Amino acid sequence: MAHRSVLALSLLGTCAPALAATYTLDPNHTQVQFIWNHYGFTNLTGQFGKIEGTLDFDATDPTKSSVTATIGLASVNSNIRKLDEKLVTSDYFDVAKYPTATFKSTRVERGSTPDRLKVIGDLTLHGVTKPVTLDVDVVKVGTQPLRKGEAAGFDATATIKRSDFGIKTYLPMVADDVKLHIVAEAVEAKAFAASKPPASK
Repeated sequence: MAHRSVLALSLLGTCAPALAATYTLDPNHTQVQFIWNHYGFTNLTGQFGKIEGTLDFDATDPTKSSVTATIGLASVNSNIRKLDEKLVTSDYFDVAKYPTATFKSTRVERGSTPDRLKVIGDLTLHGVTKPVTLDVDVVKVGTQPLRKGEAAGFDATATIKRSDFGIKTYLPMVADDVKLHIVAEAVEAKAFAASKPPASK
């Protein structure tokens, strides 16, 4: 549940522009997927499609970078209508009371290779804030041809316990551990604002 949440990291140890800059998460190419086990039989998935965020990064010192992201929880989609209707209720996300989840980085660390980073930050979900570490793989840094500006793509993963955030319905039959998989593109803010291609591209 980021954003990448989390994205800022992608830029860090690669051929990013020489100057520090602010990037915007592209909501048309950013998703937060969550995976959980159901009664030991299946590993189900859902995703959030409404994500907004910014990142600031320093190409000369990635550890000075930061990222913030906000997830609209009502955008949940498991491809099971009745489940989606249940997830937004007070049994789970309680969207009426807590419409968003947020991630704010507190520090960035270099990973084992130039293309790997760790982003440590605070995840606020269901009215509770807990520290979360995102393991980030840089996918690509370069010029985005549709936006005509610098961009970065990444994958990030983490595992959280939903009970830590006060979401305890059907424990332990429905697993406490929830895996997060975040895919995102971040585009230099001015280029993002100047050009907004349709979601289909």
